[in-house]
Amino acid sequence: MYYLIRTINLLISIYTIMIIIRIFGSWFVNFQHTSFFRFIAHYTDPYLNIFRRIIPPIGGVLDLSPILGFFLLQFIRWGLIRLLLML
Repeated sequence: MYYLIRTINLLISIYTIMIIIRIFGSWFVNFQHTSFFRFIAHYTDPYLNIFRRIIPPIGGVLDLSPILGFFLLQFIRWGLIRLLLML
């Protein structure tokens, strides 16, 4: 059980870091054309697009979808850990 909880924490932490890289990488045009950034965007954009449909970018520039994404990831982490601890 302990290892499963640690794995969930690790995976959600890695995905959170990927979203942070996606946010900061979008500020630098040259970085957006790298294969690393495309890799990050490939795996984070489908998740963030869910929230972009709820809150579209303000003025086409200010994207608040990662904030909702972070909250949901933390809620999922909390819920899964609580569920596993009940077992």
